[in-house]
Amino acid sequence: MRIHIKRKLLDIIQTLADANSAIEKSLGKADASHLCDVLTDCQQGAIHVGEQIEASEGEGTRVVSLLEEYCEEVYWLSLSLHDIGKAKGHIKRLGRLLLDILDGIKNDIKNDKLEIVFLPYSASMWDSLESVWMAADKSENCNAYVIPIPYYEKNPDGSPGRMHYEGNEFPGYVPITSWEEYSIEERKPDIIYIHNPYDNFNKSTTVHPRFYTRELKKHTGMLVYIPYFVSDGNVPVHFCVLPGTMYSDRVIVQTEEQRGTYISELKKVEKENNLSGVFGNLEEKFLVLGSPKFDKVAAATRENAEVPEEWKRLIYKADGSRKKVILYNTTIQALLKHNDAYLDKLEDTLGFFYENRDEITVLWRPHPLIESTISSMRPNLLERYINIVNDYKSKAYGIFDDSGDLHRAIAVSDAYFGDGSSVAALYKATGKPYMIQNMEVRINTL
Repeated sequence: MRIHIKRKLLDIIQTLADANSAIEKSLGKADASHLCDVLTDCQQGAIHVGEQIEASEGEGTRVVSLLEEYCEEVYWLSLSLHDIGKAKGHIKRLGRLLLDILDGIKNDIKNDKLEIVFLPYSASMWDSLESVWMAADKSENCNAYVIPIPYYEKNPDGSPGRMHYEGNEFPGYVPITSWEEYSIEERKPDIIYIHNPYDNFNKSTTVHPRFYTRELKKHTGMLVYIPYFVSDGNVPVHFCVLPGTMYSDRVIVQTEEQRGTYISELKKVEKENNLSGVFGNLEEKFLVLGSPKFDKVAAATRENAEVPEEWKRLIYKADGSRKKVILYNTTIQALLKHNDAYLDKLEDTLGFFYENRDEITVLWRPHPLIESTISSMRPNLLERYINIVNDYKSKAYGIFDDSGDLHRAIAVSDAYFGDGSSVAALYKATGKPYMIQNMEVRINTL
């Protein structure tokens, strides 16, 4: 039997036990017709539990026999309400039956495999969930489903724009289930994992409203948020109070320091808005378990990376020797902060790599949502940014990597250059050289 169904049945039996105690206290005090109505509801509840058990386990179970005894005892109690002595005898027998029924549901009815759903929206962020999925997929006690969900670019006025779906961009070894075919509302998975905490509070994109955290929470026993990013230090406070941290039952964090920051920020919101306890037990909610993204970094090596032929032509010289490959990472946050100055820096840096193309291959990997973010939040910069990208591609001296596979770029490259970001924190873990670009320094002035 599915665990969420079993929990509901146990809740119903507990309600029947509470009703049994309430009826005993009401004997001789409450109107008999009212007590008969309560007993009728109790019978209906027991019948519903029996039907659910037979649908799951088939006929002839001990628990269903006990439920039938319970219904018969309820009937005799309804006929004895004017005789307090007799009625108390029936109530006592009902109490024993309910204890046996609770025990039978808990121990005689075996749990089905856990149904676990992973809801990535971006293929490039799948690494934040992948190692957890791998463990669930290998477990004999789990049925794991990877269901990429659609997301929308936001128009400048905040309304949903073009829809994106990246289900066909995941690694070939990941079986994909269609978001249109799997009904979370009907299946009610035991656990749901997400990596997007924003719901509608991201200014550039939004996932489909059906997959907002407050909606998911209605249909699962455990909602778990694993951040799509990692940090080399403490977590920025603007990531701490979002729907993903508020509505999820569990949030996986990297360090004790970060855990403390999350808890502190949510407590501030609770206090300022008189919401004590609304976000659950914060001490239990945040678990320090690291990040699956580091698992992926450790597993990805140059030897096992699948490198496209067009990359190889840029990485290797005519004599077969290998150029140095520099991963150049550019981020949304830095562009939004510096605007035109950032594009100046971008042109200078790409110009430097072009001049040194005989010895260096630049592997430029812009944030996958950077163009849609510019379109939504800095539309005046969009034409210039696209021109820079097109110029880079046309000169064909470096790799433009807009794929979902960040870890191939990390494995293939020899060093990192670019903005401080989650990617930089991951790169640091490889032990290879990395340098954060300084916006105050223009390369063409060196």
